[in-house]
Amino acid sequence: MASRHLSRSIALQSLYEWDFYGMNNDALEGIITKNISEFAAGAMVREFVWSLINGVIDNIDHIDKIIGIAAPEWPVSQIAIIDRNVLRIGLFELLYADTKEVPPKVAINESIELAKRFGGEASGKFINGVLGTVFTEIMDK
Repeated sequence: MASRHLSRSIALQSLYEWDFYGMNNDALEGIITKNISEFAAGAMVREFVWSLINGVIDNIDHIDKIIGIAAPEWPVSQIAIIDRNVLRIGLFELLYADTKEVPPKVAINESIELAKRFGGEASGKFINGVLGTVFTEIMDK
């Protein structure tokens, strides 16, 4: 597995655990350290995992607002935790990442792959729909 994809997987697993247990920022470092050692021992992923997680957390209010606008029939709190955090990572990369480093279509495709791997049967389509809507809005401006 490529290191960036692995990093996204670990970031997703860490954000899932953080979200599931009440978004306790004090527990975050331990969660991430545990997940990196369990799923990527020896891999050079730490920096990218932290950049994704910090980016999501630093921008979570704006990201969640965008989710609410792009998926109005699904209040953020009612979206499955895994899907919610896939969207957060995807939107962080789509809205805030350097497009030379992470082109928008890569951010969307990576998110869809994470959703298919970790989410439910319809997760990939849901993620694609929300991120596609946001991407279209960005491109129209």
